[in-house]
Amino acid sequence: MSDEKFDIPEEFSSVAMPAMLTEESNLKFRCHKDISCFNACCKHADVTLAPYDVLRLQRNLGMDSAEFLSKHTVPFEMDRDGTPGIKMRTNDDGACLLLDGDNGCGVYEDRPTVCRYYPVGLLSMRSKDEFVSEQQYSLIKEDHCKGHEEDRELTVAEYREEQGVADYDQYNREWYELILKKKSGGPGVGSPSEMSLQLFFMASYNFDMFRKFVTSPSFRKAYNFSDKEFNEAIKDDESLIGLGYRLMRQALFGEKTIPENAGAWDKRVEERKEVWEARTNAEVEKRNAQQEEQMRDETSGPACDDPESCGDKN
Repeated sequence: MSDEKFDIPEEFSSVAMPAMLTEESNLKFRCHKDISCFNACCKHADVTLAPYDVLRLQRNLGMDSAEFLSKHTVPFEMDRDGTPGIKMRTNDDGACLLLDGDNGCGVYEDRPTVCRYYPVGLLSMRSKDEFVSEQQYSLIKEDHCKGHEEDRELTVAEYREEQGVADYDQYNREWYELILKKKSGGPGVGSPSEMSLQLFFMASYNFDMFRKFVTSPSFRKAYNFSDKEFNEAIKDDESLIGLGYRLMRQALFGEKTIPENAGAWDKRVEERKEVWEARTNAEVEKRNAQQEEQMRDETSGPACDDPESCGDKN
């Protein structure tokens, strides 16, 4: 298990005031079926999903991306630029749809990062004008949770290992960093285009659509991938997620994470020139027609469909 700590966006932490911890800190906590509050957190679920969470849940449920996103998630905007996020869908009472009655979580072996870490969280602490963030763990205590009263003590490092967070940390880390870089960059980063936001959603959550995107002939023509890299991304879901992170860095921040084929953009422009010109001409014609109609209304009044009411009454 890696001892490396990393940044987690605020969407993935509790609003409660946390106590700060390190990996060597001890915590007193145990959750089990016989505890009085068992399933209480699942009955009031507010779980934001990261890419690897989505992948593991899809696999567990045997669903494709479209079905999983439709049945088990709700969208939200993570910032004022409209960066798309998704949360676990709940019923009308706020309970997670994957709660299996008194048995607890119905997908426990593939439960999301937030659920695994609770009541431990991760925070990014950064002093003003400092570029490098200092990461710390936190302990969240909420009134409903009786796990803190259990007679068991272990370190944060031991708890992380027990909860099996290593793979989740590994495959979600770069995604968290993308979000934090965008937020910390402020106006200097600029607002992402609609196309960039669509790519962000596709690469973060809709892996089936993203796979079709990167296997399209136009994508291979535009980007310089080795056959090995390409085949790994197509066959291996985790490699596909990594490719998505590279593309998102390129789309959001202009980083040259994936080399483009020489002349690819010029060729793309030439191939699409007729289409773009046709769309432009259609838009110009539409705008001219609107202006002509407005001029007619201003000079002769609006058109009348009822001669009796609009005709000459003298």
